[in-house]
Amino acid sequence: MGNGLRLTLFWSPRILTILFILFLGLFALDVFDGEHSFWETILGFLIHLIPNFVLVIFLLIAWRWEWVGGVVYLAAGIFYLVVAWGKFHISVYFFISGPLFLVAALFLVGWFFRDRIRTKPNVAIKGNM
Repeated sequence: MGNGLRLTLFWSPRILTILFILFLGLFALDVFDGEHSFWETILGFLIHLIPNFVLVIFLLIAWRWEWVGGVVYLAAGIFYLVVAWGKFHISVYFFISGPLFLVAALFLVGWFFRDRIRTKPNVAIKGNM
């Protein structure tokens, strides 16, 4: 397995998860509408960020155990579909559950190839003759 593919399989689910968490965080910004007191706004902001905190915890676990990451992100995608089905346009489900399913698949692929990803590639050592 080439070094570029190894790095891609290791880093892509992690980076995509971080980007997805930042994307979800944008939706928490809607509490800053100026209609609530400072403390109500802060409380609302923290409540909106609860899914982000959960996904960060999942990422910390998945960073070490890829198979767990694959399972929990798959479960999170299914959970969102079950809880939110019928409330939004179909595109919302693709933008929220789709990345979760992609990250789950990438973590599972990384777990499947973990021995090849975590070992250093063989490099020929040239000695002095």
